[in-house]
Amino acid sequence: MIMIYSIGRRKTSIARIFLKKGTGNIYIFSKKKKKIVKKLLKEYFINPLLINNIEQVFKIIKTDIKKYDLLIRVNGGGISGQSNAVKLAISRIFCKIDEKNKFSLKEKGFLTRDYRKVERKKFGRKKARKKFQFSKR
Repeated sequence: MIMIYSIGRRKTSIARIFLKKGTGNIYIFSKKKKKIVKKLLKEYFINPLLINNIEQVFKIIKTDIKKYDLLIRVNGGGISGQSNAVKLAISRIFCKIDEKNKFSLKEKGFLTRDYRKVERKKFGRKKARKKFQFSKR
């Protein structure tokens, strides 16, 4: 049994994925209060938009989800950032499997890492960029 490994990142989220041939089980391991919790994809990502976001990769490369088992380890960030990190990692894995997938995934923008992060709050300001109102008197 061969396992393929890949990493995806988004904001402060990191997703590590192991892919192997199987029956279509997608398990997500996450750390909650110093315990590792194992859940299915639809239990972890409750929002259907996030699940659809991940499943888009399989639709683009025209592969059945039920051919593979995915073991996903996520940590950091929020649920939206984690789903985008998982999406990037899955698309990187399928580029490792077959180079023909790279063109269709790159065309849709699935292989680019979204680098945007929340800007930090600066000293002497209300928020990251918002300044206090100037008054002459």
